[in-house]
Amino acid sequence: MTATRWLDEQEQAAWQSFLEATHRVERRLERQLREDAGLSHPQYEVLVRLAREPEGAMRMTELARALITSKSGLTYQIGQLEKRGLVSRSSCPEDVRGVRAQLTDEGRQVLKDTAPGHVEAVRVALIDPLTREELTTVAEALGRIGERLREPGTPERGGKNGHRAPHAGTERG
Repeated sequence: MTATRWLDEQEQAAWQSFLEATHRVERRLERQLREDAGLSHPQYEVLVRLAREPEGAMRMTELARALITSKSGLTYQIGQLEKRGLVSRSSCPEDVRGVRAQLTDEGRQVLKDTAPGHVEAVRVALIDPLTREELTTVAEALGRIGERLREPGTPERGGKNGHRAPHAGTERG
């Protein structure tokens, strides 16, 4: 049996800072999205992912993988978005057993209306407090962590240096 590798002071400080920052950023973004659009952060992420696709549609299994969520969790979020008319579901043309989520025109409009407030909330919560050098360091460090934790067999979803393309600052969300 190997000895427990307890965190030293510096490691504990990094861990606690990470926890506090991620929880506070997530709560800030969740509040902004609820107030501005009545959306949860996961629902907003669904709309963003679909908007990035050329036809505004993705297979549910691919969408769940891209969002790093379970199929049942995604099914719930899609159901909520479908009730609001922001997405629709249909059979996949290439495989009738598969289900596709499709961004509706109303969903695209909600995303377009919500994105400016969301990007401002992202800037205030995460981007503006950091220098350009710190942003580079954070992106590289978190990219390494994400890569290390990526499940075996999961296809690359990243762009340059294996990092996923940012979406908060894009026109689509």
